[in-house]
Amino acid sequence: MSRLTIAVHHVRAALGGARRLGIDTAPLLQGAGIPPLLLADDRARVTAEQFTRLIRALHQATDDEFLGLGPVPSRRGTFAMMCHTCLSCPDLGSALERATRFYGLFPGGPDLAVETHPDDGLAVFAVRSDLHHHHDETAFVAACLLLIWHRLAGWLIGRRIPLRWARFAHPAPAYADEYRELFGCPVRFGAPHTAAGWDARWLTAPVVRDQPALAALLYRAPADLLGRRDYGTTVAEQVRRSLVQALRSPAPARLPDAGEVAARLAVSPATLRRRLRAEGTSYQRLKDAVRRDAALAALADGPESIAALAARIGFSEDAAFHRAFRRWTGTTPGAYRLTGATPRPGGQPPAVPRGQQS
Repeated sequence: MSRLTIAVHHVRAALGGARRLGIDTAPLLQGAGIPPLLLADDRARVTAEQFTRLIRALHQATDDEFLGLGPVPSRRGTFAMMCHTCLSCPDLGSALERATRFYGLFPGGPDLAVETHPDDGLAVFAVRSDLHHHHDETAFVAACLLLIWHRLAGWLIGRRIPLRWARFAHPAPAYADEYRELFGCPVRFGAPHTAAGWDARWLTAPVVRDQPALAALLYRAPADLLGRRDYGTTVAEQVRRSLVQALRSPAPARLPDAGEVAARLAVSPATLRRRLRAEGTSYQRLKDAVRRDAALAALADGPESIAALAARIGFSEDAAFHRAFRRWTGTTPGAYRLTGATPRPGGQPPAVPRGQQS
């Protein structure tokens, strides 16, 4: 199964607040199964499960839901209480209004707002004052805020909410291309403030979640809100889903070519290429990302041989897999597995929360 992986830039940014608080981050990394040496490699990635364990450890170590990255702490449980207040709202618009008012009660918290623009039928969720200290942390916090609130909105109504665009107040980071994959929409940097826009009609959708559903969401947080893909609403996500499904077939996998995927989506290959290009990606990039994520997850999780892994994700030769893996990460599969072989406390692998696979 192919699972999402997360760039090491986000791992470094997440650790920034704890380091300023004087917290030793090495045990937190090791407890999450992330080798501290991995942070020195700009091309390194970690699995969603590793990142989730790290965020949970940082929540506990900092006693702050913003991980020490904001001007004042947000005590653990604040987000859960905000979610509870939203469940009794009749529709998404009133739920988001209540949620933004809730955070407005806390000095130093994020200045959030939901605005409607009748002229173009847009609803805009805006972060009018980003929580940040340094550039990488600005990018990390801004992305997390938009991802969490957008996906929480979709969860509340049990529907898919495609974004029209996302804009960020900070300059474009070196890994700006990843934002298009995260948000599935056109992305712009250097905007007046961080915001995302979607069709205003979603604000009238009824809230359908209840207390048991919220308990399940909070149990799996933050992975369900940070790591989950955006419900397959973009062409790129539909292509990615086709590739992931192909990898689930018995090895050796045969990934469909672009023409086969286009036929499944009932469009011509030229139309598929054009739509993917409009979303800032391509078939080959998606294919590489699916294979990369599957390879990194397998190397982090278990003893599968490198030859078997190469065959399982669709490489006909070990040498081709090694070349691709070096292009993705700057190292070989064997060296990556060796780097990741950091003993976890007590010699036991940490429990992986349920529901973390995409």
